[in-house]
Amino acid sequence: MPDRHVVRLPRANVLGVGVHAIDMRQAVEQSQWLLASGGQGYVCVTGVHGVMESRQDPALRRILNRAFLCVPDGMPTVWVGRLQGHRSMRRVYGPDYMMAMCRQSLEKGYRHFFYGGAPGVAEKLRANLLRQMPGLQIAGTYVPPYGPLDARQESELAAIVAQTRPDIFWVGISTPKQECFMAAYLERLDVRLMAGVGAAFDLHAGLRRDAPGWMKAAGLQWLHRLGQEPRRLAARYLKTNPRFLWEICAQLAKPRALRTEIDGSQ
Repeated sequence: MPDRHVVRLPRANVLGVGVHAIDMRQAVEQSQWLLASGGQGYVCVTGVHGVMESRQDPALRRILNRAFLCVPDGMPTVWVGRLQGHRSMRRVYGPDYMMAMCRQSLEKGYRHFFYGGAPGVAEKLRANLLRQMPGLQIAGTYVPPYGPLDARQESELAAIVAQTRPDIFWVGISTPKQECFMAAYLERLDVRLMAGVGAAFDLHAGLRRDAPGWMKAAGLQWLHRLGQEPRRLAARYLKTNPRFLWEICAQLAKPRALRTEIDGSQ
């Protein structure tokens, strides 16, 4: 269940997903508060893809709505929030959130664990981050299988985490797998904060180029990603983006829908 400290934060209703109407500074502050308080929670970095997946999967929608933080990863979610009156809402881009928390770690002493990525990605990520931020404490890494963990792998992961005792457990296995993993394993692993940041592993490992700033600000980052991975992403974007626009217009045309309780947020 979400902590009371976070429940008071305003949420935008994005097709039934309660996206916290915050900015990067607030996201980092809230994450630091959780770590300092000794609590436990997970952060969902949510954009159009995650919202539309939740339209077909009520269990995923509950996972998003019960997150410690569900932050606006893409500009469309920010624009929807602003149309609902959340004028100070800003994008909390997953890779930028990850770097901001890593920078804070140099002062706070947080320990990090990287779960996800293809073989070798986590080690490249570790090397790049240490090159940029000497002194960053990286407790360990784990490359999961393509499918669910079996009993042996679950025990192995739990033992590694218990031995290395990370504060922040980064998950990079794409949406919606990473959200489901965090909800299932948060209380089974000895960690305080989990954060699903998807493509941030490849990006910070130097395996993928980030979009230029103007494309991010214009909400066109999806187009940049499509150009890099057309076979994998074409079906997703060409189907999901128009459907999101249609359904958001329908929601915004019905003001009462914006006042309904966000499913699973309580």
